[in-house]
Amino acid sequence: MPKDARKHIDLALQGGGSHGALTWGVLDRLLEEERLKIDGVSGTSAGAMNAVVLADGLQRGGREGARERLQAFWRGVSDAARFSPIQPAPWDWSSGSLDHSPGYLAFEGLTQLVAPAKLNPLKINPLRDLICELVDFERVNACRRAKIYVTATNVRTGRAKVFRQPEISVDTVMASACLPFMFPAVEIDGEAYWDGGYSGNPALFPLVDDMDCQDLVVVQVNPLVRQGLPDSARDIVNRINEITFNSSLIKELRSIQLLQQLIDAEDLDVERYRSMRLHLIHAEQEVEELSASSKFNAQWDFVSRLHRQGRGWAELWLEEHFDAIGRHSTFDLNAVFGESLRPIAGAEARRASKAQGDGEA
Repeated sequence: MPKDARKHIDLALQGGGSHGALTWGVLDRLLEEERLKIDGVSGTSAGAMNAVVLADGLQRGGREGARERLQAFWRGVSDAARFSPIQPAPWDWSSGSLDHSPGYLAFEGLTQLVAPAKLNPLKINPLRDLICELVDFERVNACRRAKIYVTATNVRTGRAKVFRQPEISVDTVMASACLPFMFPAVEIDGEAYWDGGYSGNPALFPLVDDMDCQDLVVVQVNPLVRQGLPDSARDIVNRINEITFNSSLIKELRSIQLLQQLIDAEDLDVERYRSMRLHLIHAEQEVEELSASSKFNAQWDFVSRLHRQGRGWAELWLEEHFDAIGRHSTFDLNAVFGESLRPIAGAEARRASKAQGDGEA
C-alpha cells in the first residue's frame, strides 16, 4: 500500500505487569495491518517495555522485526520467571490467579514489612537483565519510524517525568516500572523515580502535543469499573491500587473532553487547538475477570492466552472502527464522565446573541 494512503495513529499503552501481554497481542495485530502507520507511542511500566521493544524491532527490521522482538521479549519474561517461587497453586492454574500461591502470599507479606533495599540488597532484577540483553537503546533512540515516550514518577515532586528520544535508556524504562514496595527508586541525573503509573498511566499529553497525528488509541489493560464490591482486605487494597493507577488517565481524558467541548462551543479552529480523535482498545469484562495477583504470573501458557485475547481485541476494533480513523472519535468520553457543564455557552446561542446585538445597533 502506498505510504500516503495509510492511516496514522498514536498509541497510549498502560502498565499492568504481565497483563502487558494483552498489549503485546494488540500490537502484534496492529503491526500486521498495512493500512495503519504508528506515529508515536507513550508507555508506562509494562507499556513502556512494549514501547521500547517495538521501537528496537522497527529499527532492526520494520513491522516483522517489531513483531519478532515483542515475541522474544515476552518469551524471555516467561523464561526468567520459570524458576521463581511465585507460581500459581494447582487449583488456580486455569485462571492464572496467584491468590492461593504460597510463594506469592509470602512475597506479598514481606513487601509490606521490609524495605526493598533490605529485601533485595544485591539489587537482583532479572527483568532489567532481560531488557539489557534484548533492547539496543541506540536503536530505540535512533528510531524515526515511531516517536517513543516513557513516563516515570518523580519521587520528590510527585510529578510525571516523560523521557523522550534520545534520552531513553534501560534506567528510564526500569524507573517507569519501579513499584516502590518491590524495588528501590531508580536514580537518574540526581532524581529518584518510581513507577509512572502514579502520575501517567499512560501519559497522553506528549501525544496530544504531537502535531503530526490526531488519532489517539488508548490500549487499556486496567479496568475503570468493577461491578462487584471488594469484600476482603486484599480486594480492597487491589481496588485502591486500580483506582490510583487509573486516576491520572481519567484526569487527562477529562482534560481532553473539556478541550473538545471548548472547541465545539467556541467554534474554534480544530487544527490549531489540537482537537483529538480518541479511540479505545479494551475489553472491560475480560479484564475484570483477571485477578490483580495475576499481574505477577509470567507463565507462558498464561502470557500466551493474554496475547491471544489482545489480538482478538485489536481484530474486533479494526473491524468495527477502522473506517472512523481520520474522521471521528470512537471512544465516547461523555459516556465515561456522564453529563457535564459545558465550559461556555453554545456557539449557536452565542451567534444568535451577537446577531441580536447587531440588529439592535
